[in-house]
Amino acid sequence: MKSTDISNAQTVGDCAYLAIEKHFQKTLNHEADVLKDTDPEELHQMRVGMRRLRSAISGFSSALKLPKAATEEKIGKIARQLGELRDLDVLIETLQNQYKPHLPEDEQENIDTVLEILGKQRRKVFAKVYKTLRGKAYQKFKDALKNWLEKPIYSEVAEFPILLVLPDLLAPQISRLLLHPGWLLGGNLGNFHAEPLNDAKPTTIEAELAEKGPVLHSLRKQVKRVRYQMSLFTKLYGENYEEYVEEMKEVQEILGTIQDSFVLEEMLGEILDNPLENELPNLSKKLTETRQEAWEKWQPLQQRYLTEETRKAFHLSLLNSP
Repeated sequence: MKSTDISNAQTVGDCAYLAIEKHFQKTLNHEADVLKDTDPEELHQMRVGMRRLRSAISGFSSALKLPKAATEEKIGKIARQLGELRDLDVLIETLQNQYKPHLPEDEQENIDTVLEILGKQRRKVFAKVYKTLRGKAYQKFKDALKNWLEKPIYSEVAEFPILLVLPDLLAPQISRLLLHPGWLLGGNLGNFHAEPLNDAKPTTIEAELAEKGPVLHSLRKQVKRVRYQMSLFTKLYGENYEEYVEEMKEVQEILGTIQDSFVLEEMLGEILDNPLENELPNLSKKLTETRQEAWEKWQPLQQRYLTEETRKAFHLSLLNSP
């Protein structure tokens, strides 16, 4: 089919094609600048393109017949390599600009040592990314998807009118989101509402986050999947639907702040070969404060999504397409 706006799409196949074409093109648009490695934003945008492409292929999998070189699994391998490099960029930028200027001189010197080590790690990881983007597997992926876009092949599901089956496309991921155990972190569920650690001491919250951090990280990944999939259809829904998309973004950012602070703390401890509170006590304190602030932002959202009213309204928003 010819490229057009998704709001004019009639079938599942139309929507699938447009989503794949859009995010594949975004990925290609940033590839050359990623290889030049002069602007971290180019890497970020290419990574986003790959992630959204993977989400589109996953969301429309029942309607697609893609070549093996362009499957979700193949895209995931490439995206993970871009992600490893992007994560290092974020850690370096966070240390350099967010934390270092607010630390005493002796801790700033330690940070400089860490940044030097991270810079070496980044050069090694970039070499792997460069090799991947110049490699045969990546070229096969691009050729396969270009060929598919020229002559797309679908299953019978692609013939369904998109407005008829929109809720069915979205419901599986949203159900996995709402059933995720991460919503129960730090509290109990009684009478269909959350009873979180509202008045808990910081040390109690820290202990809870340290123990259950992987669960929150898993929830964050599911939130991201839902956000990306829902974003495919914003032009087919109204403002109420878009509010849920924005709320997914907010949840993702808050949980990301918590996860990133733990990753940074663990990474610094490994580089310094000593607990962070011993080598960088002021930075350790700031990371704890960052988690506390994120936790305070998280709790109202946690409570909101553990109410019967919110969950029913979320599901109903999927049924109310124009």
